[in-house]
Amino acid sequence: MSRMRMSLEPRNERTIIEAVRPEVDCGRFPIKRVQGERVDIEADLFCDGHDLVAAVIRHRSATEGSWHEVPMTLVENDRFRGAFRVFELGRHSYTVAAWIDRFGTWRRDLVKRLDAEQDVSSDLEIGAELVERAAKRAKGEEGKRLRASAKRMREDAIGGTDAALDPELVLLMGTFAERKPRVTYERTLEIQVDAPNARFSTWYEMFPRSASNDPDRHGTFDDVIARLPYVEEMGFDVLYLPPIHPIGLTKRKGPNNDPAGAEGAPGSPWAIGSDEGGHDAIHPDLGTMEDFQRLLAAARERGIDVAIDLAFQCSPDHPWVQKHPEWFKHRPDGSIQYAENPPKKYEDIYPLDFESQDWRGLWDELRAVVRHWIEVGVRTFRVDNPHSKPFAFWEWLIGDIKQDHPEVIFLSEAFTRPKVMYRLAKLGFTQSYTYFTWRNRKWEIEQYFTELTQTEVADFFRPNLWPNTPDILTEQLQHGGRPLFVARLVLAATLGASYGIYGPAFELMEPRPLVAGKEEYLDSEKYQIRAWDLDRPDNLNLLIARVNRIRRENPALHGDRWLRFCHIDNDNVIAYIKTTEDGSNVILTVVNLDPYWTQGGWVGLPLEDLGIPADQPFEVHDLLTDARYTWNGHHNFLELNPHTLPAHIFRVERPASERDFEQFM
Repeated sequence: MSRMRMSLEPRNERTIIEAVRPEVDCGRFPIKRVQGERVDIEADLFCDGHDLVAAVIRHRSATEGSWHEVPMTLVENDRFRGAFRVFELGRHSYTVAAWIDRFGTWRRDLVKRLDAEQDVSSDLEIGAELVERAAKRAKGEEGKRLRASAKRMREDAIGGTDAALDPELVLLMGTFAERKPRVTYERTLEIQVDAPNARFSTWYEMFPRSASNDPDRHGTFDDVIARLPYVEEMGFDVLYLPPIHPIGLTKRKGPNNDPAGAEGAPGSPWAIGSDEGGHDAIHPDLGTMEDFQRLLAAARERGIDVAIDLAFQCSPDHPWVQKHPEWFKHRPDGSIQYAENPPKKYEDIYPLDFESQDWRGLWDELRAVVRHWIEVGVRTFRVDNPHSKPFAFWEWLIGDIKQDHPEVIFLSEAFTRPKVMYRLAKLGFTQSYTYFTWRNRKWEIEQYFTELTQTEVADFFRPNLWPNTPDILTEQLQHGGRPLFVARLVLAATLGASYGIYGPAFELMEPRPLVAGKEEYLDSEKYQIRAWDLDRPDNLNLLIARVNRIRRENPALHGDRWLRFCHIDNDNVIAYIKTTEDGSNVILTVVNLDPYWTQGGWVGLPLEDLGIPADQPFEVHDLLTDARYTWNGHHNFLELNPHTLPAHIFRVERPASERDFEQFM
């Protein structure tokens, strides 16, 4: 029996490049960074024998023709590391190149021979030849300096040794030494570079039809404009509006999701489309397109970005139902299939059939919807249930949009299985809702956020933390009272660089479920207009404003990569630190997870990592209360009464002597 013979071409390459990180799914998807952010690259680099290896990171933006090169340095055990920053929006490429470091190897061996007091005259001759070859690749003054070094190495035994070991020569040879044969990593990897608000943002969700504060009058965009100072004062920079389109009449739901409906009921905003238009139209009771654009402009003046909902589904009255019935699934009797999640039925909504015979026509139309709202002035989209649409559709749509508008933000509302959530992030979604909503116990929070921030997930998945949504009133919020709302606020705002609340239900601490054991709100705004008393004395708006001001003023809270949990000997209390990349800003957050009883414990801090001498006292400044405390050593005791304030947000100050010293560095 004959065997198939493989044909292998000989390759005279000695350098090996392995385990390049970060790399998402073998380069299938880009990693994510924002403008100005540092990109750290690591790789295993080695060769046969005892020669040293040198390497560079090669990187460039999509608009650059030539590569930038950044040297990599040995960390330990053949692991090399380098870093660069990205500034241009859009795609950025990077890879690793490595070669035998002949000069570095020669210099290492020279030092060994000198230490052994051996004759190095022939070694200096060999080194001079390497330097002369490098001089031919250099130009101008650098070439002159290299030739002068080579001459000294040949002509002066003592001075030649000094010239060979000169640090300036090492730098020059790192630039001009021979790099053949050079090996380049087999893949060119990509970075999606987004605007800074992709990493750090603060969201507030409200129903514009409830902005009138009158349950008998439909709110308008003018009412939303009047509410902007309230949103600004609380410190939110994204105002998210559920669907603003016309709502269908057929099978319109009544209050509390009543399938029988009710006379005059406004219906669910997610039942999109009527005779008044579809996904590119505005509900006439909210105002006109010009009114909406006035809202966009008024919000921008206050530093607020208006996000709208992309809900790719239709009411039975949507214009597409008549114009394109082929875009929907049909029952055997020819009728269009309404949405179901057995045993639930949503007869007021028709899902789109992304696999219909005219799927390309449907996809093009949905892309036109996104482009329409971008032309209107929208740059941020919250996407409803993206996991119920094809992965391929989102990769195509988001990729196409970002080619022309790399600043656009897509937030994935995908409360689904982890792998599905992560796949959507890899495909292009800028941010994603998370399981934070249901992570309440200490070990759950620590485990989940370690996964999100300290594993490869951090390279492609940006969490956006929501303690509540119009669909979700957790059991804890139903029973925990003000202490639980405050604790969840602080956790969301400090664990995540991006977080949001559904208001005014959150700041007014709405606890009423539709029925016991369910997470649906009673009298949900999804089905009726609500009037909210924002002047209630128990409104959390002032506390929210303080928390959001703390977020803005402390760069440590603008990212997630430097989150670390601290030991505290009480399962009802959680503690964690966030720092900036350079360690200049350190925030320690401690939260009592028990909404009923005072809890305390000894908090352990990694003082060495924070640059604080263990034998010196240091100060922690509680940014919530403005109180200051002097702590000593690694472990310090604290207590939290949930009925007073269930959390501390400390700024950790290094000893004054340390700070004073740095001013002169």
